[in-house]
Amino acid sequence: MATASSTATRSGKNYTSSGVEIVQRRRPLATTLTYVGVVLICLWGLLPFYWMIVTSFRDVGYTFDSTPWPTHVTLDNYATAFSTERGNHFGRALLNSLVIGAATTAVGIVVGVFAAYALARLQFKGKFYVLGIILGASMFPGVALVTPLFQLFTDIGWLNTYQALIIPNISFVLPLTVYTLTAFFTEMPWELEESARMDGCTPGQAFVKVILPLAAPGIFTTAILAFTAAWNEFLLASQLGGDRVQPVTVAIASFTGAQPHQEPYTAVMAAGTIVTVPLIVMVLVFQRRIVSGLTAGGVKS
Repeated sequence: MATASSTATRSGKNYTSSGVEIVQRRRPLATTLTYVGVVLICLWGLLPFYWMIVTSFRDVGYTFDSTPWPTHVTLDNYATAFSTERGNHFGRALLNSLVIGAATTAVGIVVGVFAAYALARLQFKGKFYVLGIILGASMFPGVALVTPLFQLFTDIGWLNTYQALIIPNISFVLPLTVYTLTAFFTEMPWELEESARMDGCTPGQAFVKVILPLAAPGIFTTAILAFTAAWNEFLLASQLGGDRVQPVTVAIASFTGAQPHQEPYTAVMAAGTIVTVPLIVMVLVFQRRIVSGLTAGGVKS
């Protein structure tokens, strides 16, 4: 820190406090390898999505064409994805996913905000153990919950209902929201809350009028992550849901072709594009806030 504070920058060059220019050695090979690595990682992550989009615009007769760009372009696959002639209910499944994702995110954020505020602001015995238990719950395998939840929801008549899909999703989303918001609340200047209370605000008014507006970027980022996690859930939805509340992840896996035992690959790719592209765009638009929210509290000043 002492070296950094004793340097100055003039005309794009760094100087020490005594006026000696600091010459930074460039390593062209390391820089080149870094860029090559970044390009390879991007290709590895984006090529499957690119191929899905290309196939979604391809005529059914050319499904397995290996040309790396769209050929025999058609929009029939998108019409087929929304068609109900083959028993597919993609449009209703989209609405179901929106309902499940929105309800899961709303409950997860409300509960997560209060839990994270308590963990970050209040000093009580066993606080770090509580945070450790919450983090441990996020690592619990979902497949282990399928049988007990199926039995429980069968007994109380909740199978094929929205609450059967929303409540388990909340249990998976809560650790994410609590952990992310706890890190965000820990970095907040608590002097502002104390100043508000000195000006006459009650603890509740200081929380609503001062803390929540300051935490809005972190809450918004966490809401995006929670909604994405609920949107992509498949395992529990495939076992606990039915045709009436079927989300898109299960609906796409249930697509049927024009002939028996025929897999409608192009229609599946079209449906996957419709479901995935909005999430990718949303994450790219807010990627800076998502990264800052995830890394908040990672560095102590």
